[in-house]
Amino acid sequence: MSEPLTTPGEGFHPHLGDAAGAPTAPLRTRLHHIRADALDGGTAQTSGMRRFAAISGTTVGSEKLWMGQTHVAPATSSSDHHHGESETAIHVVSGHPEFVFVDDSGPRPEEVRLRTAPGDYIFVPPFVPHREENPDPTEEAVVVIARSTQEAIVVNLPHLYALGQQDGAPGPTAPPS
Repeated sequence: MSEPLTTPGEGFHPHLGDAAGAPTAPLRTRLHHIRADALDGGTAQTSGMRRFAAISGTTVGSEKLWMGQTHVAPATSSSDHHHGESETAIHVVSGHPEFVFVDDSGPRPEEVRLRTAPGDYIFVPPFVPHREENPDPTEEAVVVIARSTQEAIVVNLPHLYALGQQDGAPGPTAPPS
């Protein structure tokens, strides 16, 4: 027998704050249910992508975690960007998005393209410049993202290269043009 669905924000303790005149429970004393149609589109954006927050400081009072969805339109790509100090985990829900970065661990920097399928995961370390692409001409790519910071940090960049110390981030200087 399945339980009835909860309403958005109702959480695990439906009796808290539901009665007229009853005090509302603080955000951090209960579970939160965020429905797919209640995601918050007021997040940092990158050209070619739409980000929607589910779990954030704003939506549920999260202090150390951000989680949401990103939609990449058909035949498009994001701008080159990084996510600051945040670690980012990505789970591919639909489509075949590609993740592009520069591997500068060898003698010459090399652009690397990770081609994914539904069910795949990607890990993006802090300050690593990258972009997401959706080469499919008709199908939108959808991914679920979790970050180690409470809000979605997006720093758009003019180029796809490792940041240098002059940019305030760890790593080698940019490769010559």
